[in-house]
Amino acid sequence: MKIKLNPDAEVVRTIKEGLKRKDGYCPCKLGKLPENKCMCEEFKAQAADPNFEGFCHCKLYYVSRD
Repeated sequence: MKIKLNPDAEVVRTIKEGLKRKDGYCPCKLGKLPENKCMCEEFKAQAADPNFEGFCHCKLYYVSRD
């Protein structure tokens, strides 16, 4: 398993700006809850699933199984 940044530099820039505005919390989720701190718990659970390959909710990270 590999976790990579989205290859689209504009998406990465936009999401990182949102993370700065929200003090490291996912800009795509409501509330500054511990489980929404980037890398969020939702994505960690997805990445732990051996059958998951794809982007996190906000499209910043990508899990590759190659």
